[in-house]
Amino acid sequence: MSTDIKEVVKEKYGQAALRVHSGGSSCCGASTALDNCCDPITMNLYDAVQASQIPEDALKASLGCGNPTALAQLNPGETVLDLGSGGGIDVLLSARRVGPAGKAYGLDMTDEMLALARENQRKAGVANVDFLKGEIENIPLPDNSVDVIISNCVINLSADKDRVLSEAFRVLKHGVYLEACQRRVRGHRGRAYADLLRRRRTCVPRRSEC
Repeated sequence: MSTDIKEVVKEKYGQAALRVHSGGSSCCGASTALDNCCDPITMNLYDAVQASQIPEDALKASLGCGNPTALAQLNPGETVLDLGSGGGIDVLLSARRVGPAGKAYGLDMTDEMLALARENQRKAGVANVDFLKGEIENIPLPDNSVDVIISNCVINLSADKDRVLSEAFRVLKHGVYLEACQRRVRGHRGRAYADLLRRRRTCVPRRSEC
C-alpha cells in the first residue's frame, strides 16, 4: 500500500477494533467506527450456524463485503491464509473446517485488530490459528506453504494489487486457489483490476469473487 492509504486504513480499522473492544460494533449501530459502513451488501453475511461457532466480538468486528468461507473448498489438514484478517472471523471459521491437523493464518497490519483477533481466538478455544503482523504486499510466510488463500474486501484497499497477487501466488502451493471477496469498482480503475485478475487467474485453477 502507499504510505497515505496505509495510514488511513490502519487508523480506521484500529478505531473499529477499539470500538468493538469497548462493547460497540465496528459497523452498524448507533455509533459507527467507519463512515458509511451500514450497508445492506455487508450485513448478515454469516448464517446462524457460523455465528454460533465464533465469539460475538468476531462477528461485530467483521468489515468484509462477502463471506469467503461460504465459497472456499476447505479440507481437513489444509493450511489457509486470510489476507487482512481483521477481528479473525474468517480465520476462526476456516480453522474449524481444516481441523486440528490443519492450520489457519490471519495476516493484518493493525495492532488493535490483531489484539482483538487473538482475544477472539482465546474465547473460541481454537488452537490451530496463528495471527501474523504484516502487510499483504509482503506476506511473512515461505514459498509454497499455503493451500488456500481467502480475503474479504481487503485486496481492494491496497495501492499495489499486482504486488499483493504476486505475493499470494508465491506462498500458494501448486494446484490450489484463492478466494477473494472484493467490492466491484467502476471506471478505469475497476477495469484495470479486472484485467489484472484475469492475467493472474491462469496461475491457479480456481478464483472467485463474492
